[in-house]
Amino acid sequence: MAGQDLLHTQPRPMHWLATATAISAVVAAASLLQPPDAKATTSPAAAAAGQHSAAAPDPDKVTFPVDCGPNRLDVVKKASGDLDGDGTTETVAVVRCHSGTGTPPSGVYVLAQPSDAGAAPRIVATLLMPARQRSVQTLIIKDGAISAALLGYSTLDVPRCCPDVHKSVKWQWKGGKFVQSELPAAMGTRGV
Repeated sequence: MAGQDLLHTQPRPMHWLATATAISAVVAAASLLQPPDAKATTSPAAAAAGQHSAAAPDPDKVTFPVDCGPNRLDVVKKASGDLDGDGTTETVAVVRCHSGTGTPPSGVYVLAQPSDAGAAPRIVATLLMPARQRSVQTLIIKDGAISAALLGYSTLDVPRCCPDVHKSVKWQWKGGKFVQSELPAAMGTRGV
């Protein structure tokens, strides 16, 4: 048969490695985009009282509890808003260890700015630990709620290029803590 001896008709492991690398590059490039609604906002209560929230806490000034060994820690996504209705702006930061290929698991942390103007922001809540082996695909803050689309793997046998667990979650401040709930799949897929 004509064409049987052409290299592109018989994929080899190198072909799949190149494909996985290309997909990783596209995913990494997509993580650099920020949606227009991921900006700091003032809560309605603070606006009515004539208060303005301070600048959003800067995740680059925080030491996160993630051990990356010799690799640096990257803040790959961030969004800010008033999450607990107190009129101050919090920042949600998604961090992971730097990697030239693949997608290491993410950690999701809520940051607040202490009242001392010169103090560094501090972590006030951990929403997702890297040990859970999930990657954050999107992150949105809207109406005081944090929504995220998470990717993961059902077993160790699933290739690391191809997550087979897709979950959309929401965290909302209730009763003095962040409460997590699961969203319908289509709800958490917009944003960054």
